[in-house]
Amino acid sequence: MDSFFNKDNLLEILDRVEEGIHIVDKNGRIVYYNKFAEKIDAVDTKKAIGRHLLEVYPSLTYETSTLLTVIRTGKPILKVEQTFINYKGEKITTINSTFPIRDKKGNIIGAIELSRDITQVREMSEQIVDLQNRLYNNKNKSNTKENLAKYTFLDIIGENKAMLRLKKIGLKAAESTAPVLIYGDTGTGKELFVHAIHNASKRRKKPFIAQNCAALPANLLEGILFGTVKGGFTGAEDRKGLFELADGGTLFLDEINSMPLDLQPKLLRVLEDNSFRPIGGTRDIVVDVRIIAATNIPPEEAVKNNLLRKDLFYRLNVIRLDIPALKERKDDIPLLANYFIKKYNEKLNKSVKGVSNEVMEILRAHPWEGNVRELENLIEGIMSIYDTDMIELEHLPLKFRKVKGHKGNKSLKDILEDMEKDLILEALHETGYNITKAAEILNIPRQTLQYKISKYSIR
Repeated sequence: MDSFFNKDNLLEILDRVEEGIHIVDKNGRIVYYNKFAEKIDAVDTKKAIGRHLLEVYPSLTYETSTLLTVIRTGKPILKVEQTFINYKGEKITTINSTFPIRDKKGNIIGAIELSRDITQVREMSEQIVDLQNRLYNNKNKSNTKENLAKYTFLDIIGENKAMLRLKKIGLKAAESTAPVLIYGDTGTGKELFVHAIHNASKRRKKPFIAQNCAALPANLLEGILFGTVKGGFTGAEDRKGLFELADGGTLFLDEINSMPLDLQPKLLRVLEDNSFRPIGGTRDIVVDVRIIAATNIPPEEAVKNNLLRKDLFYRLNVIRLDIPALKERKDDIPLLANYFIKKYNEKLNKSVKGVSNEVMEILRAHPWEGNVRELENLIEGIMSIYDTDMIELEHLPLKFRKVKGHKGNKSLKDILEDMEKDLILEALHETGYNITKAAEILNIPRQTLQYKISKYSIR
């Protein structure tokens, strides 16, 4: 009998139950979903297990979550209706019965919840309205292009209070069609939020198009955004612009502060009345496009320095997300480091378990001018070069070890060799491991660099 009810058999039985089963530990971290709960909540179990409930369900709070309430009070909750928005932006309504899980001494060690999905019943009237809108407003065209928005709110890693608040605002923004303005330093994850808002919105099956306003010469940007009409200027052809291609979906304009001032009124007009005129055109084109703009300098500073028109700023600044720099959310560094280690273990077929306490101390002390992207690049670089099961002090680039002032009992020769090896690794990483370009950066002959790569056993 004991061999029959082993763990695998029990999990298989739970997966066949046609009610959602969701288990969290006493700290609110997700321990288990059965298949039905995974389907109801539209959650990728691999991404959700081990993370806090509120990180995966940012629309809930400690007060509104039945699981967290049961952990806090120790009392079961029976047949209570709960509505939440999952990370895909879908509004889910369930009837929940939630019970505390106790150990033999009576201490609460977690909670288990049984959920029945009643979303379809709740949304039936809304679906009828949607069908009516489709009947009267269907333009008989389909979007066959692949949706390029890759990320959801579940891909935004962070338990910091500011990040949880931003995800909550982001989910609310996804319900709206209002313009969104996002500010954050380079590498903070602005684009993640843009993707997530689109994928959580009703536009998620429509086009998602991103354009960096600093990536094109000013004279080309207008044609790219608004399109051209044959004969409008020398060499002009009939070509749709990004606004027309994004019709029904979302257009992300990054580094909006780099858009030429004389082009900004045309963008303002689209925001005001949803219409624009292609270069060389004689008629206006009406579109339904949700605009999300981002800047890596404070928007108010951009206005003050005459990089962003004041009227455009106020029109874009309807919903505002200010993403904190990594140095302002250092409590997320262990979570992020472990996330990137897991990511590159799978990608590089490695088995790194984590970072040492000494390394974590250094990571917390680092200023992270490149923010989350800099941390990811650091982890990727180390794991690409070293075969180790733990990231130790010796694996860090020189500039990180200088923070620690760590020289130990090494001789001058050893210290100089370590510095030389770090400089070579940094040059190789910067050039994508192009030996010729790395040698130019180091100002040494290519043959010398090859010798040193061999000397230090650099792969």
